[in-house]
Amino acid sequence: MLLLAQGWDAARLEQLLYKESGLKGVSGLSADMRTLRASGSPAAAQAIALFTHRLVREAGAIAAALGGIDVLAFTGGIGEHDAQLRRDACAPLAFLGIHLDEAANQAARGDAVVAIHAPHSAVAVWVVPTDEGRIAAQAARRVLAGLHGGVAGA
Repeated sequence: MLLLAQGWDAARLEQLLYKESGLKGVSGLSADMRTLRASGSPAAAQAIALFTHRLVREAGAIAAALGGIDVLAFTGGIGEHDAQLRRDACAPLAFLGIHLDEAANQAARGDAVVAIHAPHSAVAVWVVPTDEGRIAAQAARRVLAGLHGGVAGA
């Protein structure tokens, strides 16, 4: 509200929130984790560390609220493709019984559902590819079914 009161319009706020914040805002370089890892700059390292810290904090908070977790799933571009992030996020969560199979973690590329937990892990850890196209198609089918009283196969 403060920025709106100072004359910012909705488009500028959207630009700030969706394009200039997060990894890019902290690093000053990019929102792409691959670019940040390759840069080697202290600002990029700080952005990655902050991202990882927040991921661990939220996973821990969810585990506390639920009284533990049975499964931890990594998905989305970073979760599917960044073995280092998965390792760095899971290590501080070892107190929950999370242990990675490092070879499986390194081999996971986000092109298939893959278990990356060690045999002795109390929590299953998976890499799960996203499929936004399928989700969008399912949502469109539900909308069309509602508009037209049903769509074959809906």
